[in-house]
Amino acid sequence: MPTVRRFNHIGITVADLEAATAFFVGLGLEVEGRTPVEGEFIDTVIGIPGSRTEIVMLHAPGGGTGVELSRFERPDARPGSPAAPANELGLRSVAFEVDDLAGAVDWAAAQGYGLVGGIGEYEGVWRMAYVRGPEGIIVALAERIG
Repeated sequence: MPTVRRFNHIGITVADLEAATAFFVGLGLEVEGRTPVEGEFIDTVIGIPGSRTEIVMLHAPGGGTGVELSRFERPDARPGSPAAPANELGLRSVAFEVDDLAGAVDWAAAQGYGLVGGIGEYEGVWRMAYVRGPEGIIVALAERIG
């Protein structure tokens, strides 16, 4: 039986690649690379002939699972639901552990990105908040407190 060796990355399609990249870099991720992708490989993998996308790969300092941001140049992207609530089917959130939750929330607010709800505490171990980032992406930020 095949087995997963490791979690490599999560992919997020965005309309404004610059804004989304700036948001995640502002949270502390680092750009690993940026490249356009087109041709037989991508057409085959995603099942969209004639596609072209620009991709930015990001990682937390020290590595780990990556975030792939992609913007389609062709065909045009299909709009999603930027105000989707946490219980809408599909990808719910992208989560990061941070060392200063209040500081991260304040930074996001200064950039125009607000809380989905509030800051909660789980069993004296985690403090957590959902921030609605660029294009409605819900970003879960958690700080270990216990």
